[in-house]
Amino acid sequence: MSDRDLEVVDAELLDDHLPEVRKDRAPALSQPEDDPDAWLSDQAKEDVNAGIADGTRAGYKGDMDRFADWCAAVGRRPMPAASQTVTEYMSYLKRTPRPRTGRPYGPRSMDRIIASIRSAHRAAGHKPPDTMGARKVVVGYRAELANANDPAAEPRKASPADRTVLRAALAELDRTTLAGKRDAALMLLGHALASRGSELVPLDWPGNFTEQPDGGFKVRVYRKKRKIWQNVPVVLDPEPELCAVRAVRALVAALADEGHTEGALFLRMDRWGYLAPPMYRHGKPIGDPDGRMTIEAASDIVQRSIERTGLPGRWRSHSSRRGFVKSARQARVDIVRIGRHGGWKDNSTALIGYVDEDDAEGEHNPLAQIGQAAVQRDEEQQ
Repeated sequence: MSDRDLEVVDAELLDDHLPEVRKDRAPALSQPEDDPDAWLSDQAKEDVNAGIADGTRAGYKGDMDRFADWCAAVGRRPMPAASQTVTEYMSYLKRTPRPRTGRPYGPRSMDRIIASIRSAHRAAGHKPPDTMGARKVVVGYRAELANANDPAAEPRKASPADRTVLRAALAELDRTTLAGKRDAALMLLGHALASRGSELVPLDWPGNFTEQPDGGFKVRVYRKKRKIWQNVPVVLDPEPELCAVRAVRALVAALADEGHTEGALFLRMDRWGYLAPPMYRHGKPIGDPDGRMTIEAASDIVQRSIERTGLPGRWRSHSSRRGFVKSARQARVDIVRIGRHGGWKDNSTALIGYVDEDDAEGEHNPLAQIGQAAVQRDEEQQ
C-alpha cells in the first residue's frame, strides 16, 4: 500500500509491532520511568492490535524505519526523539525528492509521519516529543504549495465512478468471459454498496448474501472505519447492464461452472483466465491461499476498466464509493439516507467531503435554488 493511501491515525501501536531501533542507529537509552503497572498481557496486546488496521500498522512501521535511518545518517537520536529532531526531519522531507516519485513527501504524508513518531514513542514507553514546530513546518509547506497552485496541496482523492462512468467502462468489457463478469460485478457491487475496496474484497458467496423476496439480496458488509457490520439491501436495477444483482449472479454462475461454489467472491485470475493461480516471490508462496484478490488488485481492475474509456481521473476501488454519493445526489436522494446506506454516521463530515464542487452546479447550486425560490414567491404573490 502506498503512503498516499494511508490515513493519519494517531493510534497507540504496540512495541512488538514496531521496528526496533538498532544499536548502530542510536545510543540505547533507559526508560524514563519505572512504573510497575506499565505493562500489558499478551491477551491485552492482541486485543489492542485487533483494533489497528493492518495498513495503518504497516505504514507506521515503514515511517519509523525511515526516520531511524535518517537519524543514524545525521547523528541524531530517534527515540526518545527531541522535538527539534522531528522538526528538522520534517524540513528535510519537505526539501528532499523521493527516489520513487522524484518529488518530496506531500503535507498529508508528513502529517502521518508525525503521528507515526508519536505513536512509536508511546508504544515504547516514552513521552511523545512536542511536535508543534514540526506541524508548523507542514502548515507552512501546505500554504506554499497552495499559493503555487500545486496539486500536492490538495488531498489525492479517487475520482467518482457514477452511473455515467460505469456505463462507459462496462461497455469496454467483454462480459462473456469469466474475467469480464468478475470485473463488472466488482465495479457494480462496489457502487451499490458504496463500499471501500477493503470492504468489498472480503465478501464471500453465499456467506455474506441473503436472498430477498424482491429478487435482490442483502449484503452483510463490515464497515472497517466504524468497526460495525451493516446489512445493505441491493435491489434490481431497471437498467440491466448497470444491475449489481444481475452482475453478481452472472459471476456466481460462471464460478460454479469452474467448480467454485462458495467462498471468496472476487478471485484473482491469471492472463489465461485460470482461477486462483499460485503466486510466488523469491520461491515462497504469497497471496491469499484461497485465491481471494487483494485490495490493490481491485483498484487495478477499476483503474484499468475506466481508463479504457479515455475518461480523465484518478480511478481506484474507492471510486465506486464516491461514485455512489454522486449518483445518489444526482437522483436527489436525501443526504442522510445516502449516509446510512453507505455506512456513514449521520453527522459525518467525511460524507460532506464526498460532495464534489461540481455538485454545486446547475440545480444544486445554492444561488440557483435561492433564485428559483424567489421566482416562485413572486409568482405566488401575483
